Amino acid sequence: MNFIKKLKDTSLSVLPVMAIVFFLGVTIVPLKREILLNFLSGGILLILGLTIFLTGVDLGIEPMGERCGAELTKKKNLSLLLTAAFIIGFIVTAAEPDIQVFADQVKQIFPFVNKISFTFVIAAGVGLFITLGLVRIVLNLSIKWTLFILYTILFLISFFSPASFFAIAFDSGGATTGPMTVPFIMALGLGVSSVRKDEDNSFGLTGICSIGPVLAVLFYSLMIKTGSAGGVLEKEALDHAGSAPAIFTAFKEALISIVPLFVLFIVFQFSLLRMTARQFARTVIGFIYSLIGLTIFLTGVNNGFSKAGSELGKTLGLLVSANGGLWGFVIIVLGLVFGAIIVCAEPAVWILSEQVESVSGGTIKRKALLIFLSVGTSIAIGLSLLRSIAGFNLKWILIPGYIIAMLLLIFSPPLFSGIAFDSGGVASGPLTSTFVLSFTLGAAATNSGSADSFGVIALVAMMPLIAIQLMGIIYTKKSSVQNSEEKGGAL
Repeated sequence: MNFIKKLKDTSLSVLPVMAIVFFLGVTIVPLKREILLNFLSGGILLILGLTIFLTGVDLGIEPMGERCGAELTKKKNLSLLLTAAFIIGFIVTAAEPDIQVFADQVKQIFPFVNKISFTFVIAAGVGLFITLGLVRIVLNLSIKWTLFILYTILFLISFFSPASFFAIAFDSGGATTGPMTVPFIMALGLGVSSVRKDEDNSFGLTGICSIGPVLAVLFYSLMIKTGSAGGVLEKEALDHAGSAPAIFTAFKEALISIVPLFVLFIVFQFSLLRMTARQFARTVIGFIYSLIGLTIFLTGVNNGFSKAGSELGKTLGLLVSANGGLWGFVIIVLGLVFGAIIVCAEPAVWILSEQVESVSGGTIKRKALLIFLSVGTSIAIGLSLLRSIAGFNLKWILIPGYIIAMLLLIFSPPLFSGIAFDSGGVASGPLTSTFVLSFTLGAAATNSGSADSFGVIALVAMMPLIAIQLMGIIYTKKSSVQNSEEKGGAL
């Protein structure tokens, strides 16, 4: 744990976004002084909060998840492991702030949707697929065949579900992987695979979990009476996406997110883990750091970033609708830039990249992973903004994209396939779902309407599947060439 290093790294990730938005806000797309000041102060809070949160994850949440996975596996009681996994997945997902926000957004467009049942359906989907993911690890089933079969079933069901729910279902897969869910799920998978001493199975649990809510929402759409979308988000609803909650609201969201996991930790401590007093105290301190960091992070993101993103998107969207041409190109280029930079500030992305470097013994560099992830997310945001302007069907991008991802499973190493599908979940975190989503919502509201605002998270979750698997193929080829050269030199 190195607080100064984390502070430096997070600053380098967030400051470029702040510089670009501030430059645009005082030149090409003038923003109100109040919005710019809130944005700058929000950026500082975001950097500080992310640093403290990551420190807390290192201290408490990640070690707890790994210990739980390892101890449950050592019990050699599969039913106990799967029951505990389902309860963990359901409780943590139902408490995830991103899910509450997402359910509100869906209800605004589709009033016939019941928020509570919708939330529980998503939580059940995550719980069931955590158990499925752990069964795969325990039975040593192929990650490639597991993903291929599950996505084949998913797309077959999607053809029978209402078209209006297609984007919402795929968005739900990304919305479930929030700042508290991801660290624990990834650590749980690492803990189980560490007992089995199987490096290739260390990753992929988050990727499998992301399929669960998509399937669950598709089934939900088949069972309810569907109606037409509301058409266009009301101005108040759009503004609410970029509203500025007080620090107490952010604290409440962070508390709702962390308390269920902390309660599970207490239960596991006395029934399973039995940590020493020092280990217990260290974990509790980690949870406290995570709570403080997440509160500061959410305050910064919601208070400054989302409002600036919404206003920037609306202003550029009006310019596109009035003039088209060059402004359409400008807004797409901005989306590419924001996508490339902002994913590096996502809390879960940092955790995943550090775990990948650790598990691989440093052979897979964190910087290389972040570069490929940035490129994939950049393309996803660019396509989202192109769709918000042109208004074409999401299936035209999503189905070919997943077909490519499935084909790449044939050539990509199993470890990289697991990392790729995990990356799809972690890329769509709170920063993406606030600043980027608000930016796209603003552009869509002035062009194609709210129906095309859904699908942003789905595209952000899809592109890393392609990017990271391509990285794995390149990595394998370079390793083969290097080994050949070393053998030739030895001869």
